[in-house]
Amino acid sequence: MTHASLGIIRREHRALSAMLRSITLLLGEHRRHNTLPDFDALQAMLFYADEFPEKLHHPKESRLLFPKLRGRNAETDAVLDRLDADHARGEHAIRELEHALLGFRIMSGTDQGEARRDNFERLMKRYADFYLEHMRIEEAEILPLAEAVLGDDDWAELDAAFLTNRDPLAGYEADEAYRPLFKKIVGALQKTGSVGSALEAFSGTSLSTGDKESP
Repeated sequence: MTHASLGIIRREHRALSAMLRSITLLLGEHRRHNTLPDFDALQAMLFYADEFPEKLHHPKESRLLFPKLRGRNAETDAVLDRLDADHARGEHAIRELEHALLGFRIMSGTDQGEARRDNFERLMKRYADFYLEHMRIEEAEILPLAEAVLGDDDWAELDAAFLTNRDPLAGYEADEAYRPLFKKIVGALQKTGSVGSALEAFSGTSLSTGDKESP
């Protein structure tokens, strides 16, 4: 039996993975050409990571899914402890990244510009590597366990909770307030040919990548 919450978790993982890899690719392109990145687009991408994965996806895993799996054995509890700690660490890391991006943007025309750029790129790589490994562990160890041991009542609660997430990059229609944000993100990715595979990972976002602004 397939469960809505599992499908949503996996789609949201793919969207965040694609976003993280895309930022890394975009930064690498600008580094190779010695150009400055689109700061507005980078800010939009980090805002997405904070607004959707950090505030919607991860808290529901920690509050609803993980407690249902605790107490079965010490090994599983240790993995869950690590994942919960990762979620708490992520909240701090995204603030650090946003501040580093602001510093890079403001100081880019000064003699601190290169150091600020190096710092942001270093923190971005660390954040991306950290969350890619975090999601790998969830998909390899936690989601299969949940499929094996949870009952119908558990899935009903989880499905109802995760169905409210509505992450546009995981295939849902964007709320009107978020449409400019996601147009900016998708538009920035389209401008760099090396991120085509990342765009494909956005499993059918309801925002058309061919949308054009009205004249």
